[in-house]
Parts: sequence; C-alpha cells; structure tokens
Amino acid sequence: MDTRDLICTVCPVGCSITVTLNGKEVHDIKGNSCKRGAEYAAAESTNPVRTLTTSMRVVNGKSRMVPVKSQNPLPKGLLMDCMGVINQYTLKAPIVIGEVVVKNILNTGIDIVATSNVSA
Repeated sequence: MDTRDLICTVCPVGCSITVTLNGKEVHDIKGNSCKRGAEYAAAESTNPVRTLTTSMRVVNGKSRMVPVKSQNPLPKGLLMDCMGVINQYTLKAPIVIGEVVVKNILNTGIDIVATSNVSA
C-alpha cells in the first residue's frame, strides 16, 4: 500500500486528504469534508491533469504574442511534450479569441485555443 497526502484545491476549505493506493487503485480516502474533495483526491492520485496555459508567437500583428490554453485539462505527464509542439508554431494575425491554434495536440483529442484577439 502507498499513501499520498494532498491539499484539496476544489474549494476554499483546503482539506488535508490522505489517499491510500493499492497499486494504481484507490483503496481509501480520508480527510475530505465533501464528495468533490474525494473525487479530486482520487483523480489526482491516479490520473493527474492540468489545464495548459501559455503564449504563442504571432507575426504581422499588433502584438507579438497571444495567450492560449488547452480546451480541456491534459495529462500532467504530457505538458512538457505539448509545450515542445506549441513552441514550434508561429501564428499569423489576425487571431480571434476561441480560435483553434493547435488541433488535437499529441493526439489527445484536446485543442489549444487563443484566449485573446490579435489584430493585424
């Protein structure tokens, strides 16, 4: 059995949660004060994900960079590989908020989208 101690970030309470794993399966969760905390702890212990936020280069625009983010959380272990892909791109203005700038990054089914407008 393996134990992991986490601080829940789902709500402002910040419960200290202990997760006991049997291999890759959750055996026990203690310390959460709500159901959402237990769900967070189980997911964070077995398959941690993060929303990727960064910026990308732009040419011919009023700004040289545009902020972008993943439409859905990506597996934490893929974040650096995703950054390697994103850094290979240079976008051409104009760019509109919500525009898909990298489709299906690393075959995850998740798109990278612009979070701001950049006019030409």
